[in-house]
Amino acid sequence: MVSIHDVETNRLIEKAAEELKKIKTMETPLWARFVKTGVGQERAPDSKDWWYVRAASLLRKIYKMGPVGVNKLTKYYNKRKNRGFKPEKVYNGSGKIARVVLQQLELSGFVEKKNIKGKKGRIITGKGKKFLDQIAKLSK
Repeated sequence: MVSIHDVETNRLIEKAAEELKKIKTMETPLWARFVKTGVGQERAPDSKDWWYVRAASLLRKIYKMGPVGVNKLTKYYNKRKNRGFKPEKVYNGSGKIARVVLQQLELSGFVEKKNIKGKKGRIITGKGKKFLDQIAKLSK
């Protein structure tokens, strides 16, 4: 059986983003056209489909890392900010984007909140595993 570990990451995320576009609960909010993806970024993303790519990336991260919270996911998307003459500083990615994407993934049934052995966070459901494994099988 093919899993997400057997497939190239970029190809998996692209295919998953295409499939997430077809799901009604995964809609890009209106405000997403104007925001940066973090404090360290200089501009908003150029791609129109960046929301779905971020959702697919978060879904893959939750699959791999188990119970994970918003704070840990924002650290994954950190960026070094150019501050002119001052030394560069690392800033986390946007928590609002991660939170809203996770809420949409919960509505779709791919992710759920759990408390496993004292670790709180979101884990992937059977439906989410099946979704990503099917995409991995198709993109292999």
